[in-house]
Amino acid sequence: MQPMKMLAAAVLGVGVSLTAHAEDLLVAVDTAFVPFEFEEDGEYKGFDIDLWKAVAERLDVDYELQPMDFNGIIPALQTGNVDLALAAISITAEREKVIDYSHPYYDSGVLLMVRADNDDVSGTDDLGDKVVGVKQGTAAADFIDSLETAGVTKFPNIGDAYLALRTGRVDVAAHDTPNVFYYIETAGDGEVKAVGQSMDAQSYGIGFPEGSELRDRVNVALLEIMEDGTYDDIYAKWFGEPPK
Repeated sequence: MQPMKMLAAAVLGVGVSLTAHAEDLLVAVDTAFVPFEFEEDGEYKGFDIDLWKAVAERLDVDYELQPMDFNGIIPALQTGNVDLALAAISITAEREKVIDYSHPYYDSGVLLMVRADNDDVSGTDDLGDKVVGVKQGTAAADFIDSLETAGVTKFPNIGDAYLALRTGRVDVAAHDTPNVFYYIETAGDGEVKAVGQSMDAQSYGIGFPEGSELRDRVNVALLEIMEDGTYDDIYAKWFGEPPK
């Protein structure tokens, strides 16, 4: 069961008002992370995009999506340059020191990907003589940094790491589990495969500047969406089946 569902019964009774507010919110997103956030035919799409649209409708607020590099999102929250951020942001102890989070809305982890003809890597124990490509600033990058490898190459976008893997510039790519699977299914062309199990279990949360009064309102809306089936519908749209 998703963590949001387990928290719903307790939090829905907090008595936070969802009265309409005349406010235009600036929402940071990273549109280089399919299937959560991406741009197609001039339109922003993805799981996070649909989820926030549903939340904003509950809150009766207007908003503008602000695409930015993932590395810039936490600083933008810290300085208050954006009101909130959805970018599949893993909830970590270090980040919680500088920003606030909503309740978790998605469970994830880190998965390894190799070229289809690679039989040398079946898990992290095989990375000692391998160069691993990751996206800089991510929880996956932090996790790989903690392992014994021949080297870690950090790219500004995960697509660059995947390309480096396919062209042989790195031996392994590591990133969030749903994105790895999505890439293999939709763009891998049979040239790459996932190996091992999802590791370093983590949850995604919506990020806010510290002390944001918006967080409680968003939490209530999120939990209502979990309760009435809206979340399940959005999840099934992007991942093929409702959450377990």
